[in-house]
Amino acid sequence: MHGYRLAFFLVLWFSPFLSGAQVAGISPLFIQDSLKQVASGFSFTEGCSVDAAGNVFFTDQPNDKIWKYGTDGKISLFMEKSGRANGSYFDRKGNLVVCADERGEIWSIRPNAKVKILLKDYEGKQFNGPNDLWINASGDIYFTDPYYQRDYWQRTSPDLQHNDVYFLPKGARQALMVASGMVRPNGIVGTPDGKYLYVADIGAGKTYRYAIGKNGVLEDKKLIVDKGSDGMTLDAKGNIYLTGGGSVLIYSPEGILQGQIKVPEGPSNVCFAGKTKDILFITARKSVYILPMNVKGVE
Repeated sequence: MHGYRLAFFLVLWFSPFLSGAQVAGISPLFIQDSLKQVASGFSFTEGCSVDAAGNVFFTDQPNDKIWKYGTDGKISLFMEKSGRANGSYFDRKGNLVVCADERGEIWSIRPNAKVKILLKDYEGKQFNGPNDLWINASGDIYFTDPYYQRDYWQRTSPDLQHNDVYFLPKGARQALMVASGMVRPNGIVGTPDGKYLYVADIGAGKTYRYAIGKNGVLEDKKLIVDKGSDGMTLDAKGNIYLTGGGSVLIYSPEGILQGQIKVPEGPSNVCFAGKTKDILFITARKSVYILPMNVKGVE
């Protein structure tokens, strides 16, 4: 009897450190049953990012729209004809910078929905399809550029022969290729101090960490998680949130699994929302979900 109780206690104590299947829904970071669907009826939700006030903007790429989920819990349409926006991130001036997949461009969208094209090609060649981006404190942009054939494109093959990661210094008109050799880079996010950049190669099923060197150069590539991701984010503890399959997986900075959030629809992207950035916002196929967290995000 005493042996049974001890074994039960040990299972509870060590459950956060167990394998992915065992840790599902069990974590001090969240309560699985608190997951809530807040809107549905979209075609494919993606590209969520949060503004300074805690409002979330997310994309519905097949329908060419950007939506807003306010801190008041209301959903409203922010923009139509969004350039088939995919990944997005807010700059320090409150502009929504997006990967405009329709023509392979990077757009900056002001709060009044006025568009400025920041970047349209690489050495005269059209980008494959900018997918996700991150902006550092200086206003420099890192973005991934995988090739996914779209049904709304007229082209049927890429101008560029590789799927790479690019760096656009603030105010520059030309991007620099800073990471190559990947199968299909997708999710990307950097640390608030600007020291590290995480890139998920969804095509290879790997997530890497790079040190950000002088002039934005990426150095010291290190495999962190043996899993790829569509979108990704970080929390204030440095944990990495990856999406894919039917879950959001949370890893420590060292790549140790900390928790698994089960989502009814396959999640594509995540960000921290709300006035205090303690609500995880999840885009998942035709719906969007929220989950109160016991940790804050870094955005």
